[in-house]
Amino acid sequence: MNKLLNHLSYTLWHHPKSLGNLISIRLTSTTTLHIEIKRCNSLISRLFREGKIDDARKVFDQMPERDVGLWTTMISGYLQCGMIRETRKLFDRLDAKKDVVTWTAMVSGYIRFNELKQAERLFYEMPLRNVVSWNTMIEGYARNGLTQQALDLFRRMPERNVVSWNTIIRALVQCGRIEDARRLFDQMKERDVISWTTMVAGLSRNGRLEDARALFDRIPVRNVVSWNAMITGYVQNGRLDEALKLFQRMPKRDISSWNTMITGFIQNGELNQAEKLFGEMREKNVITWTAMMKGYVQHEQSEEALKVFNKMLAKDGLKPNTGTFVTVLGACSDLAGLIEGQQIHQMISKTNFQDNTYVVSALINMYSKCGELHTARKMFDDGLLSQRDLISWNGMIAAYAHHGYGKEAIDLFNEMQELGIPANDVTFIGLLTACSHTGLVEEGLKYFDEILKNRSIQLREDHYTCLIDLCGRAGRLKDAFNIIEGLGDEASMTVWGALLAGCNVHGNADIGKRVSEKILKVEPENAGTYSLLSNMYASVGKWTEAAIVRKKMQGKGLKKQPGCSWIEVGSTVQVFVVSDKSVSQYELLGHLLIDLHTKMKKVGDMPDEDLLVSVGF
Repeated sequence: MNKLLNHLSYTLWHHPKSLGNLISIRLTSTTTLHIEIKRCNSLISRLFREGKIDDARKVFDQMPERDVGLWTTMISGYLQCGMIRETRKLFDRLDAKKDVVTWTAMVSGYIRFNELKQAERLFYEMPLRNVVSWNTMIEGYARNGLTQQALDLFRRMPERNVVSWNTIIRALVQCGRIEDARRLFDQMKERDVISWTTMVAGLSRNGRLEDARALFDRIPVRNVVSWNAMITGYVQNGRLDEALKLFQRMPKRDISSWNTMITGFIQNGELNQAEKLFGEMREKNVITWTAMMKGYVQHEQSEEALKVFNKMLAKDGLKPNTGTFVTVLGACSDLAGLIEGQQIHQMISKTNFQDNTYVVSALINMYSKCGELHTARKMFDDGLLSQRDLISWNGMIAAYAHHGYGKEAIDLFNEMQELGIPANDVTFIGLLTACSHTGLVEEGLKYFDEILKNRSIQLREDHYTCLIDLCGRAGRLKDAFNIIEGLGDEASMTVWGALLAGCNVHGNADIGKRVSEKILKVEPENAGTYSLLSNMYASVGKWTEAAIVRKKMQGKGLKKQPGCSWIEVGSTVQVFVVSDKSVSQYELLGHLLIDLHTKMKKVGDMPDEDLLVSVGF
């Protein structure tokens, strides 16, 4: 018998196609049967792990006798391979041998494949249930957000173990029923580290940090997950000093511990602290590197973000994920780094992220910011309609808006509406921006009115800023001022700033003065406001008033950040700063600007006479 099974194993490994020709196995005794079924069980498990599903089934079918363990192994193997229909056929066979483990495996399989009704039906058909069966069904309800059904089933359990309690407490915590979770926790006769950690995390997430800390201090034996839960609670609630103290006390840290602290510092604007911890880490994963990239991008240090990305690529075994690509493409967008963006695009095209909607949207944004609007639209069009999500549509509308293609943005919005894709608040920010940049005032007002009527869209400060910018650019400054006045205390400095910019464009010093007074009352050190007000007075010939504003600005020690732009020629980036005469080809550039200025006058496009003065020519 042993020789026969050995031959079976050898044949499967070296000549899998000849399995059908194997002789039938004859079993001579109960002991031999038990041993050979056990060996066959092991062989089937190995074949499933290796993905040789058909071979596993042939071995199963060749066995003249099968016990319940063999049936369970075969059913579990099919489930692991995602073959739920084939599994059910085997499970329903008249000769199938099933015990509580087999039934529970089937229930678990249906839950894993989101067929909760089937799992529920099978659970109630079970001739016998054990605590694992009950726990499996409770977990199924919890995973599908049916917390009350999970709780009702928990209460009906004839017996419970610590897993039962942990499962229902975690479900209650996740849906925000923290008091119910705490009551059950207090009723537990026996708790493990998971019980304590779940409760600490739940209390922290609900802002009850003192209760969470009191519970944390009572944990008999803590593991790294327990420490991480408490530290995460402090970080999420902005209490970084306490998080850092606890972090420094940890007997053992894992990558998650470090990542939590680094992310926390970045989110709270403490980039230097994040850099310090990042430098101390011996082992980093893709989440660590991506977090630092995000930190640099958020702090307008996109060049550093690109350096971190390149360092990460140099590490063996580390591959970018969705968040990494989206972040680094954002850095390229900020820098208008087309060459770097194209290189990253080539890298993405060799991965399965090329069809990811977040990554595609980031690519569209990158090409748009780098002036490659045609490429951005091509990327948008190349995607199947079914793969485009709202992020992609919004990204393309925003791209048209920033480049002053108002009609194209509106046409794309109309196409989106025809396809039944509902717009959101970001969509309308893009539309309003497009209307503002192209002087489509009436269309912009119509879209703003749509926002007011559509209750599903949340009206944001950005919408009002776009509206004021729309009116300001069109010269309807009084209307814009009245709109802001109607907002009362809800009007932010960003909204007032948009109106001030409009006053500067149209040289309306009267309204501009009133607006600047309101801004300076809240932000007395805002150098940009003083600068705009001074320019406004100068544009209408009020030189005395302009000088007074400049003197006030100097008296406060305020200095406006000089304007800066850059172009990329070949592999060199040339930076230009206002009034900077250190540029190597300064004289030649001066003549070129004067020539452009002359040609613009001839075609009737009159630029600001102060333009050449402002750049130092």
